[in-house]
Amino acid sequence: MEIVNSFFDLFLNLDTYLFSLVTEYRNWTYLILFCIIFCETGLVVTPFLPGDSLLFAAGAIAAQGILNIWILVGILCIAAILGDSVNYSLGKFFGGKVFERNYRLIKKEYLYRTQEFYEKHGGKTIIIARFVPIIRTFAPFIAGVGSMNYLRFILFNIIGGIFWVFICSFGGYFFGNLPFVKNNFSVVVLAIIFISLLPIIFEYLKHKLKPNQNKK
Repeated sequence: MEIVNSFFDLFLNLDTYLFSLVTEYRNWTYLILFCIIFCETGLVVTPFLPGDSLLFAAGAIAAQGILNIWILVGILCIAAILGDSVNYSLGKFFGGKVFERNYRLIKKEYLYRTQEFYEKHGGKTIIIARFVPIIRTFAPFIAGVGSMNYLRFILFNIIGGIFWVFICSFGGYFFGNLPFVKNNFSVVVLAIIFISLLPIIFEYLKHKLKPNQNKK
């Protein structure tokens, strides 16, 4: 329970934690943020790390002149693209075996949900999933498992990675320091998380309602 509370505290006070991080580590902050985004997109066992909200908060910090927005965006684009590439390679290495065995750190529920998402949207999943937590972490892995053509994958990967980082980071850069957003940052972070989770909620409700529709 204490770990859950710590995560909630991290998400709700992301701006405070990030500001403290920048103040203490200065230029090393770029590397720290690179590692977080790389792990969130590149390791199938870390879907719980902050993504959209972290990019937004980093953009808001950059608007204060503490971080250079262009260096920040460039580094995080590389992290996002490399992360998905590593995740794709892991999926290709493990193949279909990941569905046959139970892995302690990989939830099958997430794998199946992402597979359904992938089957519905095809290759575009790699771009769309960038804006959907959890699905974002598992999409490149499933693409590797399904042996998606690498050149096709890397194209979607680059487009999705750049769009995601630019939209979220510059969103924070332009809107993060508005008085309303600044005074209600935790509410804004929750709103970002909720909006990004809407596709999953919609798909879940749609799946739940299907049996009832069939009964009629």
